[in-house]
Amino acid sequence: MQIVLGLHSIMRWLIVIVAIAAAIKFTIGWRRAEKFSPVDQGLTSAFSGLIDFQVLLGLIYFFWNGLATDIGFPAFRIQHMVVMLIAAVVAHLSVLWKKLEDKLRFRNTLFIVVDTLIVILFGLTRLSH
Repeated sequence: MQIVLGLHSIMRWLIVIVAIAAAIKFTIGWRRAEKFSPVDQGLTSAFSGLIDFQVLLGLIYFFWNGLATDIGFPAFRIQHMVVMLIAAVVAHLSVLWKKLEDKLRFRNTLFIVVDTLIVILFGLTRLSH
């Protein structure tokens, strides 16, 4: 189970790197009124996909550790899980404006990345009970 927890810990840094890259790229695209390209769509998909994988690892660890040990399901872990599930939903909201003009699509997707990171930070505070 330590492998899952280790992967879960490593994934957070990959998410941060992709989020920073996305924030920079989407800010530039928004400010320069660029065309939303397949690369931009790939960056959006990579971000939400990494969040999904992180949630999957977290759920595996949560249930495995909760059922297989005496730890059970303490409230702080349940809170962390719920907040991170909300973060995953937020990360996928960019799909709602695929048909918007490119400038608005860059802006909205940038806000989704930032909002997702804010929700994640809140979820991390749940672990420091």
